[in-house]
Amino acid sequence: MPTVLNEQGDKLSKRTGAKPVTQFRDEGFLPEAMVNYLARLGWSHGDDEIFSREQFVQWFNLDHLGKSAAQFDEAKLRWVNAQHLKAMSGGALAELVQPQLSANGIASDHRLPDICELFKDRCDTTVMLADWAARFYQPVTPNSQDLALHVTPAIRPALEALVVGLQTVDWDKAAIASVIKNVLQAQGLKMPQLAMPVRVLLLGTPQTPSLDAVISLFKREEVFSRLQS
Repeated sequence: MPTVLNEQGDKLSKRTGAKPVTQFRDEGFLPEAMVNYLARLGWSHGDDEIFSREQFVQWFNLDHLGKSAAQFDEAKLRWVNAQHLKAMSGGALAELVQPQLSANGIASDHRLPDICELFKDRCDTTVMLADWAARFYQPVTPNSQDLALHVTPAIRPALEALVVGLQTVDWDKAAIASVIKNVLQAQGLKMPQLAMPVRVLLLGTPQTPSLDAVISLFKREEVFSRLQS
């Protein structure tokens, strides 16, 4: 059996920084991803990196065990976990994220599966996904640098126009996208000039998925409250 080494090249053991398996769970790693990653330490099936537990059972044989030591790499584990997250439905992810929100005193609702579906490609753990989801259910506090850089006096007329435009439209992605397009044209702006300040005010960061999709997952009144704050 190939020895498993830690990231410093020493034999992996509880005395050299190895985590208990429950800590990986608490940090948002999926059981399927853990099995997948651990299986690849010293064993391979061609070039296959991502596989299910069922595939592993079907493929495994001793002939493909390596002879040299394998190194545990948490960055690679995070990548494997991210691939398994992306393959899951928003509904399945919501079942994992909801208890994490509840543990932090955050009550979720019917929007959670769609939020998980939208943000799963940006996450490598369910903890990170829960952090994104939490921003839809509790106030955010943008940092002063993002506010100063993006929410400038020059952009405030566009923010006001966006609020007005969103007052009466159907609350879906297509209708919201149309309002955004109209505001950009009327104000002579490009998408990043409007999108970044809106993202900062809604989610506390200038980088998110598409603006229309993000806005559509908020309650209308919450969008107005955060943009007018």
